[in-house]
Amino acid sequence: MNHPISIPTLCHACVLAPTLALVSATAWGQPSPATAPAPTVSNFEVGLVLDGAFSSRERALGQRERGFGLGHNELSLAGAVDNLFQARATAVLHSHDGETELELEEAFVETTTLPAGLQLRAGRFLASLGYLNEQHVHADDFVERPLLYRAFLGSHYFDDGLRLSWTAPTRLYWRSTVEVLGGRQLVPESTNDPRAGAFTASTKIGGDWNASNSWQLGLSYLHNRRKAVMEEEDPDPDHDHDHAHGRRFGGRHLVIADAVWKWAPGGNNRQQQLRVSAEYARVSDLNEFARNSDVHEAGYLSVVYRFAPQWEAGVRVDELRVREPHGDHFHSGRLREASAMLAWKPTHFSALRLQLTGQRDRGGFDDAGNSVQLQYVMSLGAHGAHGF
Repeated sequence: MNHPISIPTLCHACVLAPTLALVSATAWGQPSPATAPAPTVSNFEVGLVLDGAFSSRERALGQRERGFGLGHNELSLAGAVDNLFQARATAVLHSHDGETELELEEAFVETTTLPAGLQLRAGRFLASLGYLNEQHVHADDFVERPLLYRAFLGSHYFDDGLRLSWTAPTRLYWRSTVEVLGGRQLVPESTNDPRAGAFTASTKIGGDWNASNSWQLGLSYLHNRRKAVMEEEDPDPDHDHDHAHGRRFGGRHLVIADAVWKWAPGGNNRQQQLRVSAEYARVSDLNEFARNSDVHEAGYLSVVYRFAPQWEAGVRVDELRVREPHGDHFHSGRLREASAMLAWKPTHFSALRLQLTGQRDRGGFDDAGNSVQLQYVMSLGAHGAHGF
């Protein structure tokens, strides 16, 4: 089973030239404290991911604009600081409302030598929520993330704070994580309160049934202390929600359960692989007027099949049900989405993806519609190995 791998373990296929491979081997060595050399520039790896797409139209809760546009382009720098710490920084360039935006998605340091399976991380990082949130967007199987992530986490949720994780000394993979976060990225419209605004707790367990089958189960929780302006009544009834760039539906409590199963004959996933994943999320305590029945819910089922070394096909079905607060009353909304994709991946560095998506408005999503998208994802240099 391929478990989440820490930053220093880079994909061997992600190194462009023997020179970079030599640099990486030197950087990731673990000399004793007495002989450890002073950190130098050779301790770091640089990676660039280019993401662009053509979309026939915008979709409800979508983040891809109509026509040609930039997707999630990443420039990352990662490496060992010394024999005690490692670090990563990731800047993201994308387009939104016709403008090009640059933001710092990751900038953290973490320990490498704590005992008892513990690891501490500090800075800005992707929160440990659900199956997909910790993964970089370029590793996804579809052009956009499921409705669950787009509606409740703004596609992917990163924030400033501290993380403590523990990997249990068991035969099965078992990792538990707690995080203390600022909450400003989750609710940017909240007041400027210096106290911690969000807390997460998560656990994942997984293993191998045999050489061909592996699995993973996860459960995560987010407690949001910040009150969002977006959750109150919108003063502008003509406000356009057609293009969502952040979390649109939120509440005090978010729970996500996820399950993943992977099959590859003899464990050789380069030739053939079936990946099945599903997640369910529930948001409660929407505001002070909410009853127990006023909750947001979303879920998806994804099936992706690598039927040849360079080809993959997949389908995903999503459903979202919301109770959108408007002051002391709520409006119901329901959206269904189905996507089918075909991807050509000639090498580890490149992918071309054609995706057809259909949306069905069951109330509250007048901008739902069908779309055709053609995406490219190209990688240069090194990047961290993908999780399970």
